[in-house]
Amino acid sequence: MGGPEVTRLIALLAKLPGLGPRSARRAALKLLQAPESRMLPLAVALADAARSVRSCTECGNLDSADPCAICADPRRDQTIICVVEGVGDLWALERAHVHQGRYHVLGGTLSPLGGVGPDDLNLTPLLARVSAGGIVEVILALGATVEGATTMHWLADRLKPHAVTVTRVGQGMPIGGALDVLDDGTLAAALRARRPAGA
Repeated sequence: MGGPEVTRLIALLAKLPGLGPRSARRAALKLLQAPESRMLPLAVALADAARSVRSCTECGNLDSADPCAICADPRRDQTIICVVEGVGDLWALERAHVHQGRYHVLGGTLSPLGGVGPDDLNLTPLLARVSAGGIVEVILALGATVEGATTMHWLADRLKPHAVTVTRVGQGMPIGGALDVLDDGTLAAALRARRPAGA
C-alpha cells in the first residue's frame, strides 16, 4: 500500500460514518486514480465548506449564511417550530418535503446516565423563541429512544405555560429509530400523525 500520505488519507476517510477501513481504502483508491477530476475538486469543496459553513444562530442548522436559508425563507410557516436532535434529522425532514415551518436543532438529547443535562443542549434559545410569541405549534420530532422520550417530556413540561400546542411525531417512528436513517415515506407518515406530547 502507498506511503504515509495514502495511509493518512485512508485513516481520515475511515473516521467518516459508514466507512470502515475497507471502504476507506476503496474510496482512497478511487480518489487517487483520478486526482484531477475527483480528489482536487473534493479538496477544494472541503476547504470551502470548512471556511464558510457555520451554525445558524437562530435554529442551529448548518449553512454558509446566518440566518440559514430555511430561517430566512419568508414562504415558510413562521408559527410552527419542528424540534430535532441534530442537523442530520433536519436534513432528513427537508429531503422528505414534509415540514414547511421552521426548525430548532437541540444538538442531542437529555441523558442523565450519559451526563447530558439541559445546559448541555440548545434548549434555552428554543424556550426564548417560544416566549417571544408568534409560535402556535412546537413539533417534537425526536427519536423513539429513552433519551428522546425524556427530552420530549422535559420540553413538554417547560412549554406548558406558553400558549402553544405541543405535538410529537406519531406513527412510523420505530422504537429505537433515528430520523436521519428513515425513508421519506416513513418520515412523512410520522410527521402527519403527530399528536399532543402528553398523550
